[in-house]
Amino acid sequence: MNSVESFLTATEEQEIVQAIQKAEFNTSGEIRVHIEKITSKDVMDRAKEVFFDLKMNQTKDRNGILLYVATDSKKFAILGDSGIDQKVPSHFWQDETDMIIGLFAQKQNCLALTKGIEKVGEKLKAFFPYQSDDRNELTNEISKG
Repeated sequence: MNSVESFLTATEEQEIVQAIQKAEFNTSGEIRVHIEKITSKDVMDRAKEVFFDLKMNQTKDRNGILLYVATDSKKFAILGDSGIDQKVPSHFWQDETDMIIGLFAQKQNCLALTKGIEKVGEKLKAFFPYQSDDRNELTNEISKG
């Protein structure tokens, strides 16, 4: 079993999908998680590549959020689309990033992501509240590279 597959159990993956669904119930924002083994690139540069590869920049309100993890490289980033960046201050996700990295260090991978998703959803709600005509524009499944 490689490090990407062993990072989360199948049950934990479902917990993360459920956390995304719950978070998106309160916001029109679209949250995704991507996990891959390694990157030699700057973490934000790689997160941007994945963001565009997953077509997360094609949401109606440009309010997608990617939680990017490179397991063996021990790199993590939260990346928001331009619609979010226009409304929030720089370093908006720093507290969530620090919390998630701290829980990863304690080998609490599932808790790190579920708590991170919960916090991201709470913050998104203030800027992108759930709309009655909201539809899920991006899959909630975890992508892997």
